[in-house]
Amino acid sequence: MFDIEKIRKDFPILKRDVYGKPLIYFDNAATTQKPKAVVDAIAEEYYSVNANVHRGVHFLSQRATELHEEARETVRRFIGAESSEEIIFTRGTTESINLMAFSFGEAFIKEGDEIIISAMEHHSNIVPWQMTAERKGAKLKVIPISDEGEILLDEYERLFTGRTRIVAVAHVSNVLGTANPVKEMIRMAHERGVPVLVDGAQSAPHMPVDVRTLDADFYAFSGHKVYGPTGIGVLYGKKEWLDRMPPYQGGGEMIKNVSFLKTTYNVLPYKFEAGTPDFVGSHALAVALDYVNAIGMDNINRHEHELTTYAVDALSSLKDVRFIGNSASRCGVVSFLLGNVHPFDVGTLLDRLGIAVRTGHHCAEPLMHHYGISGTVRVSFGLYNTKSEVDAFIAGMERIAKMF
Repeated sequence: MFDIEKIRKDFPILKRDVYGKPLIYFDNAATTQKPKAVVDAIAEEYYSVNANVHRGVHFLSQRATELHEEARETVRRFIGAESSEEIIFTRGTTESINLMAFSFGEAFIKEGDEIIISAMEHHSNIVPWQMTAERKGAKLKVIPISDEGEILLDEYERLFTGRTRIVAVAHVSNVLGTANPVKEMIRMAHERGVPVLVDGAQSAPHMPVDVRTLDADFYAFSGHKVYGPTGIGVLYGKKEWLDRMPPYQGGGEMIKNVSFLKTTYNVLPYKFEAGTPDFVGSHALAVALDYVNAIGMDNINRHEHELTTYAVDALSSLKDVRFIGNSASRCGVVSFLLGNVHPFDVGTLLDRLGIAVRTGHHCAEPLMHHYGISGTVRVSFGLYNTKSEVDAFIAGMERIAKMF
């Protein structure tokens, strides 16, 4: 059973008021709120087992190490990876992609090679690849999208050449909510011997993910978007690829032996985890993943799909609402404009009603250019949102529409 009232009690922040109104939090694509279990786990670890991991023989260090490595196994199960060796802890999706762009680029990208991304990517899946392309003398190629906000698979297929080295694509767009056909895209790339990185920042919180079913070569996601803490994220990579990639950073933990003549690197996954890891964050992330698994990712997906459909139908009844992206696969995100009203004005007025939405270009300026706009109002749902909150949002939008 999906008991929404019981779930909401797990999130203390939902009880607060904003400007004298009950908080309605519709900015989940930026970051999600945290259940009490996650915050309690952070406090408990600092108070009872705070010690550096992997390096101590004393009790606290041993216990902290156990929690850290148990968290790695929890992540492995959550995304269906084959081995915990394939789970690398990072600071988030952005660092995961930067790691990929540098390490994969150093190992496999040469002058004249090509990197494929899509027109709907977040800046974190554009800029690192641009930097790699500039450093290596490679070329960035962009998959075009339809006005509905869907990848054009025929055009995607035509982008491949003998110089294509990697595809990097969002599983779900943070602006459009489009759930891309990544399984099919991976199949098409693999037919040509090209690996694929999937940006899962917006898919991990909303749907079941199995990297082996997708056959993804790499998959990245952030803890803070899946009800976990900030500053912790994950990069999954197939072992056969990670083994061939050089470390991203140097320092402690990522080494096996060091001399002034030569350093030999550690085994996976530690080769990519230089320095003291966020071992408190990894444990809290595991608690968050256990939390959503207990509710059921299928249940969460179903609930959020109902909210999204409900919100789209309600917004459609308002005059002068223009949706940005209208994919049939829309997942938890609705972006729109209200006539000629600036998105910032809509967001500011909604805020005064206690309703938190996101406005602007959402770190996807090239996508805004595609639609010929400077930004949108974005409503994004989480597992604790309700239809009554959508009703309050629609009532707020009606008041704003009358004002303008």
